[in-house]
Amino acid sequence: MSALSKVVVVGRDVDLWLSACVLQTALHRAGISVTAVELPTQLHAADVYATQPALEALHNRLRIDEAELLGATRGVFSLGQNFKSGQHAYVHAYGAYGSAIDYKSFFPHWLRARALGANASLEDFSLTAAAAKHGRMLVPDRATESYGRTDYGYHLPSVAYADYLKRLALRSGVTAHEAQKTTCTLDPLTGDVIAVVLDEERRIGGQLFIDASGPEAVLIGSALGVSRESWRKGSPIDRIVIASGNAFASVPAYAEIRAHANGWVGLYPSRSCTHVIQAYSSEGCSSSEALESAAAVSRLALQNAAIRICDPGIRSRSWDRNVVAIGGAACTFDPIHSVEVQALQMGLVHLLSLFPAGEQVEAAERAEFNRVSRLSCERLRDFQVAHYLLNKREVNPSPELAHRIATFRARGEVPLYEHETFPVDSWLAQFIGHGLIPETYDPAADCTPLDVLKSELKRILRFIKDKVLEQATHDAYLQRVCP
Repeated sequence: MSALSKVVVVGRDVDLWLSACVLQTALHRAGISVTAVELPTQLHAADVYATQPALEALHNRLRIDEAELLGATRGVFSLGQNFKSGQHAYVHAYGAYGSAIDYKSFFPHWLRARALGANASLEDFSLTAAAAKHGRMLVPDRATESYGRTDYGYHLPSVAYADYLKRLALRSGVTAHEAQKTTCTLDPLTGDVIAVVLDEERRIGGQLFIDASGPEAVLIGSALGVSRESWRKGSPIDRIVIASGNAFASVPAYAEIRAHANGWVGLYPSRSCTHVIQAYSSEGCSSSEALESAAAVSRLALQNAAIRICDPGIRSRSWDRNVVAIGGAACTFDPIHSVEVQALQMGLVHLLSLFPAGEQVEAAERAEFNRVSRLSCERLRDFQVAHYLLNKREVNPSPELAHRIATFRARGEVPLYEHETFPVDSWLAQFIGHGLIPETYDPAADCTPLDVLKSELKRILRFIKDKVLEQATHDAYLQRVCP
């Protein structure tokens, strides 16, 4: 049991309330109280969280009822993201691409079949991608589990999701205070934060402070002065327009990313509207031109428009003294692939695994948290940078990303590093989707008799077709689960 008894979370929106929910659920039985200090929201009506599949597991730990959540937020399921980029178009599906053949990995067999003249794309062998393209919701069963991984994320309107999490936090016992601004009282001897002062009046003391204030970083940055490293060289994007249009008559079970000369436009459907993100470089167009481009590319009449600066980067330390930065306070990302909530979730998982066991925070705990947090964020960043690099944008890849691409090009293998987030299938989807075809493949695939290879490929395609046709449409499933 930890000797710490009081944790104070200072922040706003989903960073604040997801952190408060997770910490309260994990720590309340150990006698640790969680206090949330809520700063003014920075969300707009058009904001949306397009989440990765791991969030479902976290929701289960928080005992969030999925139907209740989607009903309260007007959110929807997402089976992946459909990229339309020049001559390349592909679905980054949340699931396996192919199933083992002759007890060996599918991908080398697909490369062998391609070399022999087969014209089925890698995407054709993704059960999740097929369901998404046919407007179906994929419900896992024994057959799909034996085939391979099938996952889904969500499109959650941000304001409604934050409100939902706030209600959950308060019901679970989190103490909450509102403030327009906060300042910190520091221990003159140690430099630790001993209290936050709300609007120059109320004083909230604590032992461990969580900075969930987003890029403003009121604790880790403003109070403790921890520096921030820019990742601008890995992204051609420096501005974002967010807006909304009418909801689709039939809601797709995926997001769509449409590239254009100066960036890209993302369409993220929910049941209340279609959320639109226009990501672009301010060197190439003005904000008004960007909004016009978003309307033209999305083919929607847009409203609720707002402009934000996009400045990817990471704190040099996410845990300094007795302050832990979580989510946007620790690291900010390019909007491609929508990894913000994933990074927030990873930070909370790492924090709980290294939560102080004694009354004082040990240097070793801080050092390990900072190490794994940086590695996790760098893995997310590399997946995003790969998107731009393969699209011939001028970005600087890390040595790890450059090695990964070179290895894949040479022999069709994806080296995995410590604290990976995206699975191999996601890397395969991105590499092949952008036209990066390996020069060779694992020769073990040649040991499979050719007639076995052909019959297995046909069997897999038949299974996908039959299984997808069994599924309810996304609209029908939403109506049944959360009418």
